[in-house]
Amino acid sequence: MPTTEREPGARDGPSPRDLDCAYFDAWRCRSCTLLDTPYARQLADKQGGVADALPAMRWHAPFASAPGGFRNKAKMAVAGTLERPTIGILAADGTGIDLQACPLHERPIVEAMPVLEDFVRTARLTPYDVPSRRGELKHLIVTASPDGELALRLVLRSSEALPRVAKHLPALADALPLASASVNLLPEHKAVLEGEHETVLLGGTLTMRVNEVPLRLKPRSFFQTNTAVAAGLYRQATAWIDAADPSRVLDLYCGVGGFALHAARPGRAVAGVEVAADAIDAARETAAEIGAGASFAVGDAGSVDLEGAQAPELVVVNPPRRGIGALAARLDASAAERVLYSSCNPVSLARDLAAMPHLRPVQGRLFDMFPHTGHAEVLVELERR
Repeated sequence: MPTTEREPGARDGPSPRDLDCAYFDAWRCRSCTLLDTPYARQLADKQGGVADALPAMRWHAPFASAPGGFRNKAKMAVAGTLERPTIGILAADGTGIDLQACPLHERPIVEAMPVLEDFVRTARLTPYDVPSRRGELKHLIVTASPDGELALRLVLRSSEALPRVAKHLPALADALPLASASVNLLPEHKAVLEGEHETVLLGGTLTMRVNEVPLRLKPRSFFQTNTAVAAGLYRQATAWIDAADPSRVLDLYCGVGGFALHAARPGRAVAGVEVAADAIDAARETAAEIGAGASFAVGDAGSVDLEGAQAPELVVVNPPRRGIGALAARLDASAAERVLYSSCNPVSLARDLAAMPHLRPVQGRLFDMFPHTGHAEVLVELERR
């Protein structure tokens, strides 16, 4: 097993517990199922499991996370009463479990929680009660940037409370470094985090400065939850792309343009495709700001043109957990000489690699986005046989 690289802030040496959590010890939250396993052992086990699940290739040292304070996003269910709201998770019976001081979250998020609790009371946002299906406020979603700014999303059952939110938002913005605030409406009673309708009340963009690239997040944009490890992922992918030195790069499922904007170089044509229009708008704004030679288009990554005179030499794919499906066969039959596959699901990754027999995995690396869980993020480089 190669030596593990650890980010600043990670503790060195053996430890029976690399992160202390009062919630875990009190059995209030057991989401971090591997918390009792030393972090070095967690990494070794993940690396071994991924290597066993995938074809033989060269494996680089795992990219480790800090054991705590690494999550840039808090997705908090709101329950309890208006006088005593809980902000955290829901128990099996639908009642709330308060987790405001969760040690996984970045410090600005933890410090914002008591302020947000006061805001819930002041704006009279009645917590949604799952058993009775009554109330308004379902979730608080808070994202922190590397610059310490925050984006807040309030998930409400209806627009009834919107005037009160708007009335009290200026005071909240004085108390917190809010770059963006929005309300999302989820009228249905179902186990999802958010609905389709979003109303921006403040700002609308949170800048995530990653490796000096100012990526922009709109309220509904996807971004990796662990900023430091995401930065490492982008650096590694960029190093492999630069080593191959392709003249044309295509980034599929590009989101806000993380891989494409990192890979942009003079003389290299870089393009990104993503189905979410807001994400493409954000990627275009960043490209214009930094003068990157990258273009972005709204479209289905699975049906993009891979042929013709402008066919990409290297393709980056960063799909959802289900993988790339039929796109695997299209990539296998394309003229692309290399593929970089960033996966959050080794099971679908293994299936997709098997569907690309003419593209051989040559190297891979594990990126530990979610310590203390079995989740594994993997970057694999494939080259045409």
